[in-house]
Amino acid sequence: MNAGKIAGLSLIVAGVLGLAYGSFTYPNDTPTPNVGPSALSAKDKETVNVPIWAGVVAFVACGALLLFAGKRR
Repeated sequence: MNAGKIAGLSLIVAGVLGLAYGSFTYPNDTPTPNVGPSALSAKDKETVNVPIWAGVVAFVACGALLLFAGKRR
């Protein structure tokens, strides 16, 4: 497989996952002030919503074009 097909397949998978799940969550360490000898930290969860149009663009426009562009040669 060449790099174009790998990139195309990766974008197709990313587009399908974006459409299927719609959002993803990741942990975020929030810095807090130190009080005396003890150190405090807070762990928050950040959620990122993936717009529907981004999944469609990744799947159709980018993924399909890169995947089938190599067949024109």
